[in-house]
Amino acid sequence: MNRKTFREHVSSGWHYFGRKMDVADFEWVMWFTTFRNYIIFALSGHILFAKVFSMLLPQGRSWVYMIYGMLAVYGIMGNSYLMLILSHCVLLYSISLVKKRWLCFVAGVCSLATFKVEPFSTWQNGFVTGTFDLQDVLFYGGSGFTIMRCMSFALENCERKDGNYSPLELLKYNFYLPFFFFGPIMTFDRFHTQINTSDVTRKENEMWDIQVRAVVHLGAIILVDVLFHFLYILTIPSDLKVVNRASDWAVAGLAYSNLVYDWIKAAVMFGVINTISRLDHLDPPQPPKCITMLYVFAETHFDRGINDWLCKYVYDFLGEDHDDIKKELMATVSTFAITTLWLGPCEIVYIWSFCNCFGLNFELWVQKFFQLEPFAGMEASMSEAMSRRIRGLFGAANFWAIILYNVLSLNSLDFALLVARRILITGFPISTMSVWFVTYCGVQLIKERERALAIEEEQAKKQKTG
Repeated sequence: MNRKTFREHVSSGWHYFGRKMDVADFEWVMWFTTFRNYIIFALSGHILFAKVFSMLLPQGRSWVYMIYGMLAVYGIMGNSYLMLILSHCVLLYSISLVKKRWLCFVAGVCSLATFKVEPFSTWQNGFVTGTFDLQDVLFYGGSGFTIMRCMSFALENCERKDGNYSPLELLKYNFYLPFFFFGPIMTFDRFHTQINTSDVTRKENEMWDIQVRAVVHLGAIILVDVLFHFLYILTIPSDLKVVNRASDWAVAGLAYSNLVYDWIKAAVMFGVINTISRLDHLDPPQPPKCITMLYVFAETHFDRGINDWLCKYVYDFLGEDHDDIKKELMATVSTFAITTLWLGPCEIVYIWSFCNCFGLNFELWVQKFFQLEPFAGMEASMSEAMSRRIRGLFGAANFWAIILYNVLSLNSLDFALLVARRILITGFPISTMSVWFVTYCGVQLIKERERALAIEEEQAKKQKTG
């Protein structure tokens, strides 16, 4: 605790227990301290008004959401920010009337770049002056998600054959408060269908499911708060001298634990927001898949909303059936180009995007290679169990590639290189083979679980059709 890194990233926490708190992750600290007060107040008001008007005037609830959302944004960020957001909405709505997909996409990317690239970003931020602690966070969060929503609206408007959507539909979509500042993003077609239905009856046990989810998320928040006061997993990687003294297994555990922390953060943040949206009779994007369950790059995402958006408008649109290597390469490069802009172009984002883009394509290349003879014939002659074991070996390697590539964005390039060097070079063969074997066993358990779920789904479909 006397090291400089720990003095900077560990601050006072539970005074009565004598525990200090890990504050290395800005987003976690924001959610546990400053933003907590604002979000509870703003979302409580949303829940109250939404519930009252859902009971009294269910067909007009979308108007209530829009009005309350605009008033909340105005109250939190001020008139200048609201006018700035509306100007981008008007611009992209006007371009959508032309009904040219490429033009809408180019205009949307340019609008997004004005919030992510200097000097345009600072210039627009200059319109919003004040001393609000979270002004910068909410400014870039709300602005970025607004542009993505406007692009979704514009692209869906291009697909509409009979006329155009009303500009009020865009405002209803964009100013739905639970999604406004931090997402997730629902594509416009899904949101429009769900928000404009007058049927607000709930399915059997739906309310019970919502309550259980709320309790689980509350428990996760309490657990993370406890861990922040006893495990300094986020601070330790920032001091490479300390990490160098650790064992290979401790280094591997640090890398894995950092991704678990980031997954929990995304799961809690989107889980709380999604619970509120379910109270509003919406079906929001699913929370991110647990990092422990990931062994293929195609399923690696911490924001399911952004992932759904990218898949629908870029990845699946360009890649089609994802079977052609050239189309897949074009689709993945385009997808990660948009992702790079969304995250904010910088050196570490470029490296992260390149590594994950390469990993996604490499999966397809390996798959295509082993579909050739004699490999295809050899696998056909194997038992199902043996085939699963061989695929598990590749899955274990993939799992650690996913961890190493994503540790880049969570910690630093130096820490990611240190982990790779310790596991693959200096730790070879004992540490390398041991970590690979444990990961292989985990992948096999996951594949067995997926196989059991697939069998259950197939049996359920047969029962329905029968």
